Amino acid sequence: MSTEDGPDAELLARVFLGRVLEPGDEVGGRWVREFGAVEVARRLREDGPRPAGVSDKRWAGLRARAVRAAPERDLDLARSAGVRFVRPGDTEWPAQLDDLGDARPTGLWVRGRPSLRIWALRSVAVVGARACTEYGAHMAATLAAGLAERGWVVVSGGAYGVDGAAHRGALGAGGATVAVLACGVDRPYPRGHTGLITRIAQQGLVVGELPPGEHPTPSRFVVRNRVIAALTRGTVVVEAAYRSGSLVTARAARRLGRHTMGVPGPATSVLSAGVHELLRDGAGLVGDAAEVIELVGDMGELAPDRRGPVLPRDLLEPDARQVLAALPGRGAATAAEVARGARTTPDDAIARLYELRSLGYVERQGDGWKLTRQAMISVQAGRSEC
Repeated sequence: MSTEDGPDAELLARVFLGRVLEPGDEVGGRWVREFGAVEVARRLREDGPRPAGVSDKRWAGLRARAVRAAPERDLDLARSAGVRFVRPGDTEWPAQLDDLGDARPTGLWVRGRPSLRIWALRSVAVVGARACTEYGAHMAATLAAGLAERGWVVVSGGAYGVDGAAHRGALGAGGATVAVLACGVDRPYPRGHTGLITRIAQQGLVVGELPPGEHPTPSRFVVRNRVIAALTRGTVVVEAAYRSGSLVTARAARRLGRHTMGVPGPATSVLSAGVHELLRDGAGLVGDAAEVIELVGDMGELAPDRRGPVLPRDLLEPDARQVLAALPGRGAATAAEVARGARTTPDDAIARLYELRSLGYVERQGDGWKLTRQAMISVQAGRSEC
């Protein structure tokens, strides 16, 4: 990040551009790609030759910001707050962010000890509604805890609702979590999450594109979501209305070739309408951490097969289960009637009935046979599964 004599020119240029260009500015990103960060910074600082196609108004606005930019001061402020600047080419830079093309961040401010690059290699985004329901908060926390327990890093935006529940779920499980903010990482937002974001910085990572002291705006929240999508292997949306910002993250993930997943909710819930739309568009339906990992993990990391509880009748041999099923739910039946219902011989039916009596499933009633109370419950449970 620096030379022996202090920060190098390319580092200072990228910190400078982080003050001048808005996050996600693809035009500015193209300039950096074509001319290099140092040259773009020089032109803005010295009012040098402007790139082709730039209007007077846009150039004047960028120049006004350039006059106030002080990269050395930003680095000093960051250093005093325990924050570092990570840029493309650094060993800590997550290479998957390069998939953003000209919308790639000029650099990231990182607060926390772990390596962002290493953590991002095995990470999943869990996002959703700010005004989530109890169900949404429960699912987000449970998913995040399950992912953390399995060694996955949970990435979210630090906001109220689903984001906060996901971070808390990961922390509560003793796992790793990353908060990607739409403001300076030295300025926790929302303020009600100051304690949570401070805890994340102590146990995980707090990341952002904006320099120290910068405040969030609605547009910055939207463009921040592309970083969450690019940083992770996949994005899970827990709850989202049709216009939710978390859908922006999911769509960005899809464009980048990442996995997109949704947790279904009630069909009547407005907060699940956006998730259901994602599912109709081909997102993976997930209900727990194992199903998420089956999609984003390595080959062989499969979720367990889902099945109902094992009932006592499941342990019977097929022929005995067939005879048991042939008995009426109420009243008694003769051995001949049972044989016809079970499509077997009377002798075989009688043998199976005595076997079932020894196990407590049937009892004699005169010349007939009837289910015991235990068997009635078992048979009814089996029929309800059909």
